[in-house]
Amino acid sequence: MLYNIFFGKVTLSIIKPDAVKNRYVLHIIRKIINEKFKIIELKIIKISKKLASKFYKKHSDKYYFNELTNFMSSGFIIPMILKKNNAVKDFRKLIGNTNPNIAKKGTIRSLYATSIEENAIHGSDSNNNAIKECIFFFPTENFLKK
Repeated sequence: MLYNIFFGKVTLSIIKPDAVKNRYVLHIIRKIINEKFKIIELKIIKISKKLASKFYKKHSDKYYFNELTNFMSSGFIIPMILKKNNAVKDFRKLIGNTNPNIAKKGTIRSLYATSIEENAIHGSDSNNNAIKECIFFFPTENFLKK
């Protein structure tokens, strides 16, 4: 049921520890809102390396997995469920390339990321993953009614 209602209409965003530490949170949220995304869930949390490893499990065979999970558990993060038609596609466009040096000018990563590793923000990469990621961070939340 959840898939049918929200498929293509939600994405998960995470403002990463580097952006929180550098005080870019409000700048990033302003850009998100200006692009007509509705924030339907948001929380400020610090996750363990174990939880970061579980979230990024699909990258566990990559050379950067350990560094990624260390980074994501190094400080506060802000996961958010964003709602908009074509949410995943539009949000990926808004955040830009993982590499801030080649990210399109004006994207969140071009403005606030410092490196490929510390790239300020996460966005779901597909509609299927968006639903799974939203449930991962908001498993007991009732965002169905929002």
